[in-house]
Amino acid sequence: MSLLSKKVPSADSENIAENAGCVESPKNHKKNHKATQVSETASCNDVPVLRRAAMDYLARREHSFFELAQKLGKKFPYTDSELLTEVLDVLRAENLQSDERFTESYVRYRKSRGFAYLHIRGDLSARRVSEELINEHLLIDDEHWQITANELVVKKLRNQEPLVFGSKLHRKLTRFLESRGFSPQESRKALDKHLA
Repeated sequence: MSLLSKKVPSADSENIAENAGCVESPKNHKKNHKATQVSETASCNDVPVLRRAAMDYLARREHSFFELAQKLGKKFPYTDSELLTEVLDVLRAENLQSDERFTESYVRYRKSRGFAYLHIRGDLSARRVSEELINEHLLIDDEHWQITANELVVKKLRNQEPLVFGSKLHRKLTRFLESRGFSPQESRKALDKHLA
C-alpha cells in the first residue's frame, strides 16, 4: 500500500500538527510556543502538510527535484524519506515541479546576472539536474558569453588606470572572469581589447 494513500483526519489550522503527527524538533522549542503548531523543523508524516510546504517553496521560484527534497528534509528532519519522495513524485507528475522549467529559468537568470557557462553548469550539476537537460538549455558556444565578458570588463575598468598585461589589475580581472565561469579564451579576448 502506498504511503500517500494513508488518510489523516481533517483538522482546523490550530490543531493540524497534532492530527497530522507532526512533532516539533526539540532544539527549536520555545517556552511560549504552542506544541500544536507546525514549526520550521517539525517531523511530519502527513501528506497535505508536506505538499503545502513544497508548494510554498515552488510558489517563490522553481526548484530542482533534488533541491526541493533537500529543503523539505531540513524543514522536516524526522520525516520518512519514502513519503517525502512520493509527495515530490506526485508534484512532478502533476507538472507542479519540473526540472526542465527549473533549468530554463535558472540559466536565464544566471546569464542575466553576468555568469557564464562553466559556473552555471557547475551550479546545475550541484542541484542534480540531468546532463541531458543541462545540454539542452546551456550551450557552450553561445555568443552571449563573449558579449557578457566584454560588458563586465568595461564595467570593471571604469575609472581605472590603463590595463597592462600581467599587472595586478589584469590578474584581478582574469580571476574575476574565471570565477564567473568564463573560459580562458573568453577572458583573454575580453581583456585584450583593453590592453594599453
